[in-house]
Amino acid sequence: MILRVAAALLAGMILPLGVAAQEKPATRPAKGAAAGSIPIEHFASLPFLTAPELSPDGTRIAARIAVAGQLRLAIVPLGDVKKMISIGMGENDLNDWEWVNNDWLIANIGATEKVQGDDWYLSRTASISADGNKVIMLGAKMAAQNAGNVLWMAHDGSPHILLAMQTSVYSNDEGFWPEVRDFDVSTGKSTRVVSSTDKVSSWFADGTGTVRMGVAYNDDRRSYRLLYRDDRTKSFRTVSKARGRGASLGSVPAMFLAEPGPGSNRALAFDDSDGFNALYAFDLTTLKTGEKMFGKPGYDIGGIIPDATGTRIIGVQYTDTHSRTHWFDPVLAGIQADIDKAVGARHAQITSWSSDFSVLIVKVAGADRPGAYYVYRPDDGRLRVLAKINEALGTDAQSPVSTIKYKARDGLEISAILTVPKGKAAKDLPLILMPHGGPAVRDDESWNWQAQFLASRGYAVLQPNYRGSTGFGTAFTEKGQGQWGLAMQDDLIDAVKWAASTGLADAKRVCIVGGSYGGYAAFRAAQRDTGIYRCAVSFAGVSDMPAMQRYDRGFLNGGRTNDYFQGFAPDLKSVSPINYAAQFSTPILIIHGKLDRVVQVRQSREMAEKLKAAGKPYRYVEQPLGDHHFSRQADRVQFLTELEAFLKEHNPA
Repeated sequence: MILRVAAALLAGMILPLGVAAQEKPATRPAKGAAAGSIPIEHFASLPFLTAPELSPDGTRIAARIAVAGQLRLAIVPLGDVKKMISIGMGENDLNDWEWVNNDWLIANIGATEKVQGDDWYLSRTASISADGNKVIMLGAKMAAQNAGNVLWMAHDGSPHILLAMQTSVYSNDEGFWPEVRDFDVSTGKSTRVVSSTDKVSSWFADGTGTVRMGVAYNDDRRSYRLLYRDDRTKSFRTVSKARGRGASLGSVPAMFLAEPGPGSNRALAFDDSDGFNALYAFDLTTLKTGEKMFGKPGYDIGGIIPDATGTRIIGVQYTDTHSRTHWFDPVLAGIQADIDKAVGARHAQITSWSSDFSVLIVKVAGADRPGAYYVYRPDDGRLRVLAKINEALGTDAQSPVSTIKYKARDGLEISAILTVPKGKAAKDLPLILMPHGGPAVRDDESWNWQAQFLASRGYAVLQPNYRGSTGFGTAFTEKGQGQWGLAMQDDLIDAVKWAASTGLADAKRVCIVGGSYGGYAAFRAAQRDTGIYRCAVSFAGVSDMPAMQRYDRGFLNGGRTNDYFQGFAPDLKSVSPINYAAQFSTPILIIHGKLDRVVQVRQSREMAEKLKAAGKPYRYVEQPLGDHHFSRQADRVQFLTELEAFLKEHNPA
């Protein structure tokens, strides 16, 4: 198996910079597939390689790989991929991984276990030697529920990290609030550096490994405190407070900057005072923002990218039509410009690099193709294929994708992602409206296996960034408050009307398909929006808002969660489709994973029971090993198979 997997790595394709790569012919349908139809399995394939992370010396990568439909952690020597080792996760989730030095990496692992009869999600941090021969679960004998929050890693090559961890599951114990420990990842031995502090659930460290800040929250009072110190010789002091429902501490440091002397009063912080999230200088003495360091007009910015020392910013991430990086570092900015010229209309992202920038990992993909990861050495000037993300589809272009804008009925401008069938005129097409989950996220022009599958079957796919979506400024997000199933639902109808009015879609052949919040929107559409859709498909959708509220407020800080749910709509019962089964006007396909930890499977089970009692047309499919995120390839295949059959019956292309 390892040799077979290794053969997919470093396939030998070389792209010289300065010469745009030529497109390859379209993938030939597999034997047995209908002419012109790509098999379901090709679209349903798990990404072969995810987030490859270079070791500091650039000789190895650590990545998540898909083997036989299951996810594993792989450590791959770039000089000889046949010596790759892979580690199975069993029933555990592999959430994150990062190199500490050239000899050790750490991985964040999660799993659900029974604690006093209830299902608890536990997080742990494991250290793994580069040769894969040694795995240490850090703090295994003392960790309680959460032991996966890594605050800092040493930058001098030593095997040290700072890890915040709970040591008790009981809220009246001191150890319920996380302490911070310095772990030697090569031995598993640790020393406490910051003790548990009442109500402080989050700690933050600077680039030198000093814990500088903590955030305390009292759920009963809905109050926050910001604790801060200049350096490790001083005690923490409260520097800011906030209280009340919806209260906020305002701008807090996102990154501490280096400065001569024992401490630094310079930092960077995000702030949306001009309506859009942007990056500002931040004075730790006055707790005020200063000069704007970077902003993108019309869009919120995302994360910041620190250098190897953790004390200097080298880049900022943001999304307009697709994800991009603005590089402050001139070397990386120059490399990005050269690669962009070479790949043409495709999207190139520098995703990882060695500490001296002599080796980089570059992802070249697009909204119309899953793409590939490349190894790039500036001295060589060539992109060498590390691995294709989807071996079956390769790097060929599939259906074209673009961003459109339309006006909602109240005049609000909304962007949406449009995918149209390859080789077909964009006129009078059957339409799939596909609202994203969240809802506090957004869609962009990136590869979407579900949308591309539907387009390959002849459907136009429209993904609206309805009000309440993030990334388009604070005001746009806030317009979603109190509008679940109301104005947010109207935005979806207005997207359908736009598609019909422009001649893109046949208004009589529209179906809505969505997952999570998008699954809720599909339930709500089938119940509320008579005459708009011919059918609906819900994956992992919410049908009963009060039940979801009760489930979520059973966790830590349930009061704040309760407040959050109260902001969804004026009356949660009135926007819960489960209370109106008799009003469903379209056939609906309901699919849900039994192991979903985000939205309980009962949300779909009980909706199906209500529809059955009301005599409404539905099909319910429960995936015994399925989760909220389609982590298993078999579940993806089943979903697309069910989806294709359902659409053929109720909205044929």
